[in-house]
Amino acid sequence: MKNNILIVDDVHPIFMEMATTKGYQCDYKPLIKADEALQIIGDYAGLVIRSKFRVDKQVINMGTNLRFVARAGAGMDNIDEAYAAEKGISLINAPEGNSDAVGEHAIGLLLSLMNNLNKGDAEIRGGSWQREANRGFELKGKTVGIIGYGHMGHSFARKLSGFQVEVIAYDKYKTGFSDRYAREVSMEDIVKHSDVLSLHIPLTPETNGLVDDEYLFHFKKPIFFINTSRGKTAKVSAVLNAIKQGKILGAGLDVLEVEKFPALAEQVWFDELRQSGRVLLSPHVAGWTFDSYRKISEVMAEKLAAV
Repeated sequence: MKNNILIVDDVHPIFMEMATTKGYQCDYKPLIKADEALQIIGDYAGLVIRSKFRVDKQVINMGTNLRFVARAGAGMDNIDEAYAAEKGISLINAPEGNSDAVGEHAIGLLLSLMNNLNKGDAEIRGGSWQREANRGFELKGKTVGIIGYGHMGHSFARKLSGFQVEVIAYDKYKTGFSDRYAREVSMEDIVKHSDVLSLHIPLTPETNGLVDDEYLFHFKKPIFFINTSRGKTAKVSAVLNAIKQGKILGAGLDVLEVEKFPALAEQVWFDELRQSGRVLLSPHVAGWTFDSYRKISEVMAEKLAAV
């Protein structure tokens, strides 16, 4: 029991290989149901999850021998972090493993929006050649505002370094982080100067609904908006309103307030969202590449040494 790990979601085999060399025994049960996991969690020292499994007070209380919980990804919003800390349970995540994937995906969304790539492609396939209507914008000379300068924000800024843009960043929880890729500024500067706004923040009570009508109202220039963080950080209705008002020129959304069907189709804003030619959508895959699948597991396994 001392060094056994229950894995309740899909992870790359390299995690099991590396964990085994460190003296751990892994029970790989990616299809296990939550109620089934609860019945056996008390027998394990470690728990590995991704996004489908919530580690709440009940799970923590049932996991009487848990020493650590590892999240195969960056966000920790499906874990009761405060209660885990109270119970002395260490938490591991792996933002280093998918930060490159997120940075590249954000770049892809932005370039596609600024150059109408998806729109133009769809029109040509439909028999329409609209050259002037698909004239795009160049990134060079623009100011890109980043909110959240952790692994993901830094990766996006680094990827932008060849585009001859000015990158400014705001992070409520960090100071003195200016580097060769971004300049630390206030939120007021983000709102005043940004031509592009990109979110790279965790979902917390403070960031829940951060981007709403009131927030977007204060931007001085029309912006391109990118969200690859968490869906609930930005209200979809506010984004759509800003598009209609000309305050948002295009929005690239990898995440939404409600994800997956049929729940997504039931949202009052969904029809407007899917019909908007100024919105580019992807199914919460910014950090989920073939490469990051392995790298995330490698990072998690390396961090086992800390617990």
